[in-house]
Amino acid sequence: MAQPAPLAPSTANWHWKNKNVTRWGREWFERELTSISITGNDTEVVAISSVTDVDGDIELGQRKSKLITIYDCKVVCAWSGTASDGTEVKGTLTIPEVSHEITLDGLSDYAYSWSLTTASSPTVDALFTLAKSRLPAALEVKFAEFPVALVDTHGKDLTVHGDPSRSGTSTPAASSSGASASAPAAPAPKPAEKKSNVNTTKISVEGSFMATADDLFGLLTDEKRIPMWTRAPAKSDAKADTEFVLFGGGVKGKYVSLTPPSEIVQTWALQSPTWPSGHYATLKTTIVQGSDSSTVTLSLDGVPTGMEDDVKRNLEGYYIQGFKSIGLGSSLS
Repeated sequence: MAQPAPLAPSTANWHWKNKNVTRWGREWFERELTSISITGNDTEVVAISSVTDVDGDIELGQRKSKLITIYDCKVVCAWSGTASDGTEVKGTLTIPEVSHEITLDGLSDYAYSWSLTTASSPTVDALFTLAKSRLPAALEVKFAEFPVALVDTHGKDLTVHGDPSRSGTSTPAASSSGASASAPAAPAPKPAEKKSNVNTTKISVEGSFMATADDLFGLLTDEKRIPMWTRAPAKSDAKADTEFVLFGGGVKGKYVSLTPPSEIVQTWALQSPTWPSGHYATLKTTIVQGSDSSTVTLSLDGVPTGMEDDVKRNLEGYYIQGFKSIGLGSSLS
């Protein structure tokens, strides 16, 4: 008897599937949140020293070919630091809700419950104030990274691809030929070849920052300064027709043109199972300096239709909130 034919990828991906990744999620929070450290005036330093509890379920679901992050957790951290007089300071921090609804849907703001376990003094209180004013922004950058990491790590286990060469991983399949292995860089200046098969749209986000245009241009292009706001390794030669890599490989592309300190044009691809293989959008970054702040506008043309909301939230979470996390101050427009 003939074996039944497998479901077509479009049909297989239509049905509801889900994967429980609670253990992985807890380990991610324990690893990533403890990488946060903030430096204040003089010798003040404050950091997340440990994640003591992550209470809640974490899942990745798929319905109608769309990957959906499903999580709602209470996160409890221990924080510690050194006051300006050398006093070691400790305390706890509880975030009652870290969820898809807050991180991606923006239905409410994060809430923070703080405690100080070290005896109060002027220098201790000053460090406590630093912790409460600066750690939330850094934490929210990490919270914005979480759903992206969740999809990148586990999305391939739920998505069925019709093309066997698409591994669903964040990098080209290892079995590719030598010529194919360099494909992400080579076709970047000619994204039109892929765009013909992908319906796309354009999105933009904007933020105002307490920095000069020169400083912002450097933060966006200088390989040594980029990790200050991305909290991850970067590759950037800041020259036309050279590759760049951000967020530890999460975003890749090529510089098309750079006009210091006002404009950067890049091809841009998200290394995610949900981003079409070989497809590049074009990111145009404009920087306009005002009398007391500078405005950065990120315009991304070529975003696959259906991904615009998620990609816009990622631009806000990674770029805008990234600058906010290093104390520049910003407002979304």
